[in-house]
Amino acid sequence: MPDLEKYLSHLKLPYLRDNYESVATMAAQKQWTHIKYLSELVKQESRLRRDKTRQRRIRMAKFPVIKTLDQFNWSWPRKINQPQVQNLFRLKFIEQKNNIVFIGPVGVGKTHIATALGYQACLKSHTVLFASAIDVVNNLVAAQQAGQLKQELKKYLKPALLIMDELGYLPIDKIGADLLFQIISQRYEQGAMIITTNRVFKDWPQIFNNDMTLTSALLDRLLHHTEPVVIEGKSYRMRDVTEE
Repeated sequence: MPDLEKYLSHLKLPYLRDNYESVATMAAQKQWTHIKYLSELVKQESRLRRDKTRQRRIRMAKFPVIKTLDQFNWSWPRKINQPQVQNLFRLKFIEQKNNIVFIGPVGVGKTHIATALGYQACLKSHTVLFASAIDVVNNLVAAQQAGQLKQELKKYLKPALLIMDELGYLPIDKIGADLLFQIISQRYEQGAMIITTNRVFKDWPQIFNNDMTLTSALLDRLLHHTEPVVIEGKSYRMRDVTEE
C-alpha cells in the first residue's frame, strides 16, 4: 500500500509505516478488534518516539560517560550520607529549582553521583547539561570576546538542570568569576544546579580571585536553596596504589 506508507512517512510515524502489516497479521491470528489493532500500533509508536526523545536528551546533556547509582561503590568513601544521596534521586530538587553541592576531595565519587543524577533526570524527561567549571568559563570568555555572550549564556540557562563539575580545581580570574556569577545569578530560583567542588564554602574566595564581594553575592544566591552533600575519603582511582 504505497500511498499509506507515503502518508505515514509524511506524518513521521515510522513504527506504523514499518510494522502495520506484521501487526495486522498478529491481530488476525489473535482475533483482535480494530480498536485493539490500532491501539497496539499507537502504543509502540509512542514508545519509539519516547525512546528517541530520551536518547536525544542524553546526547544533548554531554555527559563524559554514563554513570548510574547502581555502579557506585558505597563502601569506598570514609564518610557519605547514603540515605541523603539516595533521596536526591527522587529529583524533587529539580522540580523545586534548588541546588546540590557535592563537597569532597578528588576521587571520592562526586562526579559519579552528579552524572548519575543527570542521567536519571534525562530518563525522567528533564533537560540537562553537564560541563566542567573551567570549560564554562573558557566558553563564556571566548563568546564575550566574539560578541556572542548572550547566546552562550542561554546554553547554560536553558536546561532544567545544569551540572557544573570540578569548581575550584583551577583558579578563576576576575573576568571568569564575573561571567560565572552571571550564570548562578540568573539561574537563581529559575533552574536547578549541581556543583561538585573540592573546597568548602569558606574557601570559595580563593576560587574567585579572592574577590570577597563577588563571592559573598554568589554564595548568597547559591546557598539560599542549596543542599550540601559532604563526602570524605581517599581517591578511588588511586586505590590500587594505596593498597600496595
